[in-house]
Amino acid sequence: MQSKKPKIFTQENYLKYYYDIPYEGTTSQGKPLRKLKNITCPYRGIKIIPAEAAKSFEKILSKSKTALEIAELLSGYKKNMLPTEKALFTIFQEFAELNPDDNLQNCLQMIKTTSLSKLKLEELSVLDEVDKLSCKLSVNTALKLRAKTTKCRQIVLSDSKRDSFKRKIFLSSLEEIIPNENEREIFSDIKNKALFLPTSESSKNAFIVKYSKRKQEEIARRIFIASTGSIEHITPQSSGGLNNIGNFLLTCANGNRYRENMRLVDYVKRFPKIPEYCQAYVDDIIDEIHKGGLKGNETYPYKIKEKLMDESQGRIMISLSGYKYSKDDALEAAYEYDHRFDKYKKRY
Repeated sequence: MQSKKPKIFTQENYLKYYYDIPYEGTTSQGKPLRKLKNITCPYRGIKIIPAEAAKSFEKILSKSKTALEIAELLSGYKKNMLPTEKALFTIFQEFAELNPDDNLQNCLQMIKTTSLSKLKLEELSVLDEVDKLSCKLSVNTALKLRAKTTKCRQIVLSDSKRDSFKRKIFLSSLEEIIPNENEREIFSDIKNKALFLPTSESSKNAFIVKYSKRKQEEIARRIFIASTGSIEHITPQSSGGLNNIGNFLLTCANGNRYRENMRLVDYVKRFPKIPEYCQAYVDDIIDEIHKGGLKGNETYPYKIKEKLMDESQGRIMISLSGYKYSKDDALEAAYEYDHRFDKYKKRY
């Protein structure tokens, strides 16, 4: 049973509303990261929109009624947008110029039919790739997999009222197949390939089909939220990941949501630029610490370097050459901050 969506949007519940990502998390350990600004997303390479921006965005959004007003509001965040959201923003801008008093829902309704056809082709393309990999499996396992993909193709190509087959249902159905011991690695690759099935986060066409049924305010919020900061567990909680800052990254909501519980090593295979983005992220963190931020967390870059290396199986190698703190100095600085009030306690 799904929880009801909140009627009032706050900095804390924005991500919960759209992505089921609790920005506040279950611990206060992520608070130092949530306060940061001008940080590069380690998964997507964009500059993350600070959570505090949600309040001002919502205030202006509540007063924006036309497509032109919404386009003007979103234009302030264009530099933070991901490719899918930026492509949609361009569509909205062009629509608003021609139909300034109209709304974005009508914009998406106008192009939905064409987008649905393109979405079906995207879905079929991924299923084709899955079937190609099935040739590396035993005959029995391959046939079980082909039965799953065939059923999906039938749904995709049908003219039913359903716009597209449910991606999660297909991914779950793959868990019903038990590969032989010597097939586990290739079957893992197959499941990772299936994750490329389009979503509103990864496909412009999927977004148009899904959000053509939504109101203008929700469409605008969704464009904004994709780049908003969220706390990500490097080792997922489902895999025993701890709730402490040494296991946390500040990522954009899109990057967090799209990874789900995927192993970081597999996520890097899908997005090869993640190591580059992680270096930019750590460089931004170091710059923040040098400016006096993240007090008490001077060891964070060292913790993250080690964690990313382990979790990515050596694919993410972070350089800390620009960091002014040695490991010992970072430990001392963190210790001094944590015990800064000790001298006052002794007096009383």
